[in-house]
Amino acid sequence: MKTLGFLSFGHYQPVPGSHTRTARDALTQTIELAIAAEEIGIGMAGVRVHHFARQASTPFPLLAAIAARTHRIEIGTAVIDMRYESPYAMAEPAAAADLISGGRLQLGLSRGSQEVALRGYEAFGHVPAEGTSDADMARNYTAQFRLAIAGHPVASTDPAAGPSIGLPVEPHSPGLAERIWWGSSTRASAVWTAEQGMNLMSSTLLSEDTGTPFDELQREQIDIYRETWHSAGHKHTPRVSVSRSVLPITSDEDRLYFGDGRTANNRDQVGILNGAISRFGRSYIGPPDVIAKELAADAAVAAADTLLLTIPNQLGVDYNTRILQTIADHIAPHLP
Repeated sequence: MKTLGFLSFGHYQPVPGSHTRTARDALTQTIELAIAAEEIGIGMAGVRVHHFARQASTPFPLLAAIAARTHRIEIGTAVIDMRYESPYAMAEPAAAADLISGGRLQLGLSRGSQEVALRGYEAFGHVPAEGTSDADMARNYTAQFRLAIAGHPVASTDPAAGPSIGLPVEPHSPGLAERIWWGSSTRASAVWTAEQGMNLMSSTLLSEDTGTPFDELQREQIDIYRETWHSAGHKHTPRVSVSRSVLPITSDEDRLYFGDGRTANNRDQVGILNGAISRFGRSYIGPPDVIAKELAADAAVAAADTLLLTIPNQLGVDYNTRILQTIADHIAPHLP
């Protein structure tokens, strides 16, 4: 059974037509949607993290609030940009949110994507060491964070007060260390993710292009990841997620917002991002039966165990609940 989740970017903007005009709107509506999604049977509530933008930023207060109001749905991020994080300070609220949820936190991390601010992480006090890159810094912070949540000592008591004793970060949430995901946009980074023993969160874009359709290239990335995981000898079973924009058209309101699907972006897009040729996946817009057939033929969706559905969060809780209900009733049963 494939896990379905929603992924909210947490946009808010006081513009005509927006139901999410303030930061408070974005936060409280995400909580309300997670509650509604759990009732529908959706398996995961995910939030995207960006800085210096009118979007979701620090995720842990929001995740803890969702955890306190729900019982079964997994909660998570896709993804936290580790260039901005202090790993030991981050370990504390991550463990707290996981404990409140009863072990439902699925935490997606990454080197991060292009942000509004130029080297914004430097404003947060994080500067790569000489001779290293921001990507190196993000991976180093990730390693420190994972040691901390696993309960390894990261400090020690003052020897002047007696024998020196190693101190782990508190609180500690057992099992969280196996629920860390890495956002990967290349086959090479998928290999690294598997070697590190993290779950794979395949990116909404791949920063490489071989001429292969997006879903097939992403499937290749997933296959390489699982082969590497097996070779590395990790004992637990990994998880793999992909994200898709899925907008079933069932009403005049849907057609007003998104058309009828015939003019939708139904092809991959190729462009330059951060100097690299990148391939972006298509959107799935149209009648539910058509989308069901198209998604069933998506090679990466078939390979993944978790499908995250990106939602138009500024259209409000009721609208997005209806989208998720339609997908659960008419599309999910046909997924491989």
